[in-house]
Amino acid sequence: MNTLHSLISSLFLFSCFLPLLLAPLLQLQHHLYHAPNFTFSSKFDLWDVNTDCCSWDGVTCDAYGHVVGIDLSYKNLSGSFHSIFNLHRLQHLNLSGNNFNTTLFSYGFDKLQNLTHLNLSSSCFHGQIPVEISFLKRLVSLDLSNQDSCYWRYYKVLYPGFYNNYEPQQPLKLENPNFKTLIKNVRFLTELYLDGVNISTQSAKWCETTSLVLSNLRVLSLSNCVLKGPLRSSLSRLSFLSKLILDWNLLSHLPPNFLEISSRLVSLSLSNCNLSGHFPTEILLLPKIQSIDISFNPQLMVQLPEFPANNALQSLSLFYTNFSGKLPESIGNLKFLTNLELTYSNIFGPIPSSIANLSYLVNLDLRSSKLSGPIHSSLFTLPSLKTLYLGENQLVGKIDEFPNASSSLIQELDIGNNYLTGPIPKSILQLPWLEQLYIEGNSFSSMKLGMFVQLKNLKGLDLSNVSWLIESDNRSLTFPQLESLSLRSCNLTEFPEFIKRQDKLVVLDLSNNHIHGVVPNWLWKSSLSSLHLSFNLIDFPKKLPLSDANFSFPMLRQLLLESCNISAFPEFLKSQEYLEELDLSNNKISGAIPNWVWKKSLRYLFLANNHLSSLDQLLPNQSSTSSQTSLTRPICNLSQLRNFNASHNNLSGTIPNCLGKMNDLYLLDLQGNNFSGMLPKFSKATQLYILKVSENRLEGKLPRSLAECTQLEVLDLGNNKMNDTFPFWLEKLPYLTVLILRENRFYGQIKHRFVFPTLDVLDIASNQFSGELSIDFLQATRLRSLKIGGNKLEGKLSRSLANCKALEVLDLGNNMVHDTFPFWLEKLPSLNVLILRANRFYSTITKFDMKHGFPKLRILAIASNNFSGDLSIEFLQSLKAMMQLTNDDKAKLDYIGESYYQDSVTIFNKGIELFYEKILTTLTCLDLSSNSFHGRIPEEIQMLRSLKVLNMSYNSFSGEIPVAVQNLKDLESLDLLQLLTFLEALNLSYNPLEGSIPQGNQFSTFSNDSYRGNPKLCGQPLSKKCNEDGLRVPPPPGEEEQSWLYAMSSWKIVLIGYGSGLVAGLCIGYTVLNELGNKWVDKFKKHGKRNRRRSR
Repeated sequence: MNTLHSLISSLFLFSCFLPLLLAPLLQLQHHLYHAPNFTFSSKFDLWDVNTDCCSWDGVTCDAYGHVVGIDLSYKNLSGSFHSIFNLHRLQHLNLSGNNFNTTLFSYGFDKLQNLTHLNLSSSCFHGQIPVEISFLKRLVSLDLSNQDSCYWRYYKVLYPGFYNNYEPQQPLKLENPNFKTLIKNVRFLTELYLDGVNISTQSAKWCETTSLVLSNLRVLSLSNCVLKGPLRSSLSRLSFLSKLILDWNLLSHLPPNFLEISSRLVSLSLSNCNLSGHFPTEILLLPKIQSIDISFNPQLMVQLPEFPANNALQSLSLFYTNFSGKLPESIGNLKFLTNLELTYSNIFGPIPSSIANLSYLVNLDLRSSKLSGPIHSSLFTLPSLKTLYLGENQLVGKIDEFPNASSSLIQELDIGNNYLTGPIPKSILQLPWLEQLYIEGNSFSSMKLGMFVQLKNLKGLDLSNVSWLIESDNRSLTFPQLESLSLRSCNLTEFPEFIKRQDKLVVLDLSNNHIHGVVPNWLWKSSLSSLHLSFNLIDFPKKLPLSDANFSFPMLRQLLLESCNISAFPEFLKSQEYLEELDLSNNKISGAIPNWVWKKSLRYLFLANNHLSSLDQLLPNQSSTSSQTSLTRPICNLSQLRNFNASHNNLSGTIPNCLGKMNDLYLLDLQGNNFSGMLPKFSKATQLYILKVSENRLEGKLPRSLAECTQLEVLDLGNNKMNDTFPFWLEKLPYLTVLILRENRFYGQIKHRFVFPTLDVLDIASNQFSGELSIDFLQATRLRSLKIGGNKLEGKLSRSLANCKALEVLDLGNNMVHDTFPFWLEKLPSLNVLILRANRFYSTITKFDMKHGFPKLRILAIASNNFSGDLSIEFLQSLKAMMQLTNDDKAKLDYIGESYYQDSVTIFNKGIELFYEKILTTLTCLDLSSNSFHGRIPEEIQMLRSLKVLNMSYNSFSGEIPVAVQNLKDLESLDLLQLLTFLEALNLSYNPLEGSIPQGNQFSTFSNDSYRGNPKLCGQPLSKKCNEDGLRVPPPPGEEEQSWLYAMSSWKIVLIGYGSGLVAGLCIGYTVLNELGNKWVDKFKKHGKRNRRRSR
């Protein structure tokens, strides 16, 4: 009897058959269901109710049969889990990796007072974190991280090939309670994961709070939490901290004691934290450190040390940092290294052969750097390697065959965009697990499409920009079923027919070929999600066989048709309800945009450089005015719109107000249209990064709501009719980099006591600003381009300009600045362009620091001032950049400026205005015209060998043209006396020069006008021979000619660059074109602006 009693007691003690324990689990199973895509799939029947619940999957019991652990992680569950909170002895709860998609407010976490481990990560919880979690005083580990990752999983299923476009969100937030309230009671925490939780309300205090409260912390993971830095030295109080993850926060810089803080770390991750300064190299040598990720910090300077033997590093990610130097040979000492990422760095030199020693290496990513030399075949034999990325470097030569290809684990191989030659090694074509192969942009020989058929697992192939042959019978090739195929820039003339049998294609790129004609129906694979056909002369069939049961038109996510000579919106767009990106720019589409183009799913829409007239297609009995005032303008349905570029069209009317209310809008480019009215309010477009509305007819004041666009970096409002004072209130924008207000009606003085902290381009030219010139409101160390010409600014030139060490372009022409020549600007190491023309500068130009000079100045225009005296030799010797000869045929076409803004410049000469929309770094110009220089032209002018444009007209130079100029007889010679060898324009008109004009090939290209007004000059090209006297010299322009000269002064010859034969600077001091007539001049003026737009 006692034995039976003991048996029954033990049955209840060591199982959960008791109804009190079993009921909550049964309720849980009843209320949960599988929902892999947020929709009901099947019931949750994981547990057998006829068995002991302590044996159920995911259920843990203690010795007495109490449920102490629930682990239902990564089962795609949804529904309710309220019944769990009746399990009061629960210690471990893990519901991570599910799809609950709900808030946490309704759950009673405070009932689980025994809970030590809570993991609710990656389950789509959103809203405020409930204060009840802060009552769990026994918590040791809390993980509420990455709630948006389940949305990402869903996005990946919906949009294959596009999941990299997904941007992290912060579904959970800490406001009330805030961060401090949440952690103040959970003092025993050793692990805290709050990645993706918005704690911005205490973003600057988190560091101090954590250090004071959580002294036992071992793991701190707060990536993407909207934190603001810098990191504080107080982190050193966390003496047990071994793992620190703070990615995707604005931390700005590291504390002085960061090496001490890192000394106990095993893992450090500070990716994309806006860090600057130097990263302590010693951290890479710490004995405990195993993983370091400081990627995506482009201002952070990093160097690799010499690594000792047996370093503990396992993972090192330095891509997109300001890395400098070579990969040390000692990299081979990192015996435990599994991951090495140095993409987008400035690493140079050869790939160290010692990398072949890294037998545990799984991922090697050295793309987009400056590596040179050959690729060692030993890299392909690393026993653990799965991904090898070497693309976009300067690697050269032939890749040798390598042994044991059949045992390789390589799955992804990128050697594209290098300078590799010879045949592709057969070994590469024998890699058994290869799924992705990128070999584009090399010079491999004997390339045939059929050589890739043996790669049975191949899913992605990029053969772009490679000379290869498609077999004539390519339709019969037993090619692997690809998911991604890129044949960009392959000189294709037709659609390759082997694609007919590619039934799993998701991404197809055939852009930049010579394909012409109608797109065949067989190209429209039902699996297709992205299609790139740009830069081909193609068309689409009027009707598709949609009724054919064997034809299934794809639901595209991305369609790129730039520069395809298309004259109308393709009709099949009507059915594309899931389209996210559409590019129809640079085509010939005219008229209004059809309403069916405005898909709600669109996020990226590019319509630039067409002939579009309206954003709204008029309905019957609807006027354009009623259409534009309607609250339901079609574009307003695009609530997810992120990038919209409709620049350089004929769009008119008002800019839709709804664009200023789109929360996700990132880029808006409407420049070069005919929009009128006022700029909309942008109070809700808080993510706006680039706003360009220049070259329209906008008027009124700037909307103050732009100050709410806290992410704004580029604001271009130029060439409109806006009437306002200088917008100093924009100083509140923490990232504003480019501000363009040129050619408007802004007015008033420019004085301000606050500073624009990040501005590096300011263009306020051609307005009505007045008063003394001041730049005190600009951050001197950031300023790169300053254009303030065409205003009414006066006084002396601000000496604080000498502190602008990054300044490349300074244009203050056409003002009333009264000063001597600013020789002190020699101290600016990057100054390329200096425009001082049409001011009140005066005196001689003699005082120069000959040790430095102007090291990079290539364009100097000081015309129409009051400079006088001799043209000093010291002045010419200071123009050091103009002495450096450039081979234009071999020079790289680089322009002054950055990707977000490229500088332009206008070079004047009487009656002609040369407008360079981009400034080639090889363009060299010296304009000294319309001053009072006198004396002889010094022979030292020959030192300025790279000059393209030289204008010395309307001065008082006398004497002969320097004898040294006569040496220009053979421009292809290597004569050491060659001077002005590349001179493409010369103007010496209206100076009292005398004697014979030097003869030679160069001078034979200049017309009589180059020497006009010099009665004592003789010889070719003048009609006056050197033994004749008394020929009449035409007078300078008189009053009767001023009216048409004024018209001529408005001419703008738009030059984006120049070739070797282009007379880029036709400087004609006085040109008479009577025979053309004023009617032609008027016509030129009328159409000038439109032509400029189309040239961009």
